[in-house]
Amino acid sequence: MEDDNLLRGKQKRYLRAHAHNMRPLFSVGKNGLTEAWLDQLTGALENRELIKINLQQSADVTVDETKAFIEDNTNIQVVQTIGRVLVLYRPATDEENQRISSIVEDM
Repeated sequence: MEDDNLLRGKQKRYLRAHAHNMRPLFSVGKNGLTEAWLDQLTGALENRELIKINLQQSADVTVDETKAFIEDNTNIQVVQTIGRVLVLYRPATDEENQRISSIVEDM
């Protein structure tokens, strides 16, 4: 990922606040981390730009491993981790879905 795509502190704070009341949309379970799972995340983020995921107790991976897998294999940014929950952000490519990124970009 290029450094100019990294979020600044103010942007991360906005995203964390925006995600506060969200419920996790995806889980990492015993099937672990796969390309198909990443494709699902990317599709969801194209529509929403900001989602939460959680690691189930049965997951064979740690939060740090999950974060690294996501960031190393996609252009998705992990904005925050709280316990077994990760907050993910990726600007939508379709302008109609850029409700959050248009605000974040102007910060």
